Amino acid sequence: MRLILLGPPGAGKGTQAQRLVDKHGIPQLSTGDMLRAAVKAGTPVGLKAKAVMESGGLVSDDIVVGIVADRIEEADAKKGFILDGFPRTVGQAEALDRMLAGKGLKLDHVLELVVDETALLKRIENRAAETVKAGGTVRADDNPEAFKVRLDAYKAQTAPVSAYYAKTGVLKQIDGMQPIDAVTAALGRAIAG
Repeated sequence: MRLILLGPPGAGKGTQAQRLVDKHGIPQLSTGDMLRAAVKAGTPVGLKAKAVMESGGLVSDDIVVGIVADRIEEADAKKGFILDGFPRTVGQAEALDRMLAGKGLKLDHVLELVVDETALLKRIENRAAETVKAGGTVRADDNPEAFKVRLDAYKAQTAPVSAYYAKTGVLKQIDGMQPIDAVTAALGRAIAG
């Protein structure tokens, strides 16, 4: 099972991805983690990424897709994988589809957690307050101002990915405002259906 989880920051993608990992025994693939691993391993695409990152540039879509292509060849991803945080743009989605097609593969599901932005902001504020109350340190990107910047970036760059996959007929939208267990159940139904 090869799937993508879409949704804005704070929608619960990380929580739901971990539940899918536990249930289906497939890895959650984070492009950031994969980039760092490829650089550390010194793979050909990792060396390209390292050069770009050291110069302060943004890693190109071709490099990121190359890293995903290498990663899905590993044994733990043979049964499938969950992409979370990628693709971030329509260009990346198109490149991902081409790469998968070149391997004789396709996505089985693109699942989007649909949430109310006002409620999301409240969720982030509550998460920050609970972290402080518990004596923890609030993530730099978990304050309302930083969250609004992340949300605006998501709307401008990543939200169009949803429309791209809707056109292909593979997108299924899930009400991400439900309780966590209800979202998990809805995702399960979407995958089964």
